Amino acid sequence: MYAIIKTGGKQYRVEENAIIEIEQLSAGKGDEVRLDVMLLGTDEGVKIGTPLVQGAQVIGKVLDHFRGEKINGFTYKSKKNIQRHFGHRQSLSRVKIEKIEVGK
Repeated sequence: MYAIIKTGGKQYRVEENAIIEIEQLSAGKGDEVRLDVMLLGTDEGVKIGTPLVQGAQVIGKVLDHFRGEKINGFTYKSKKNIQRHFGHRQSLSRVKIEKIEVGK
């Protein structure tokens, strides 16, 4: 069984006991989080939500909060001697998917 969840403006395909890295959650380390399901795939078929599957939830546990790799950017304007360098590191959470609840 698998599920497609949406968190942090992105969609992720998850299965039970999988470890995923998602945008940082407000939950603390070791806390349980419940994520809404957009699509649920089972042996019987696929349930597609409009936009969410009613009664279905993914239960996970926050393992860690960390920062991703640094992304370096550079912009310039030709012939104007204008240059700008910038960097960005995204705050992320590592979550272990413990259970996918189907509901009714």
